[in-house]
Amino acid sequence: MKGHEVRGVDLDSRTRCRHYHSEIDIIAIKFKCCNTYYPCHLCHKESAGHPSEVWGREERQEKAVLCGSCGHELSIAEYMDCRSSCPECAASFNPGCALHYDLYFEI
Repeated sequence: MKGHEVRGVDLDSRTRCRHYHSEIDIIAIKFKCCNTYYPCHLCHKESAGHPSEVWGREERQEKAVLCGSCGHELSIAEYMDCRSSCPECAASFNPGCALHYDLYFEI
């Protein structure tokens, strides 16, 4: 994905995986624990070999979300503010991902 390696299970070219593969499941999240992009917490659990860590509130300016459509890296704050679409290419993101924020980000 344009200079960013994304790891996971059964990935396609837009970062969809075995677990989340609808048309709008096109983000990958950089996990704090390993500085590696995965499409979801389940891919990390299956592939990383270590427990995940969440990004703290004070780290919201870290670039940790990758658009699977255009490869744009978003800060955590930018992603949380525009969760419906990529600010670079306007590709739609899955709004249901907000239900899992606590798996990735301190709420």
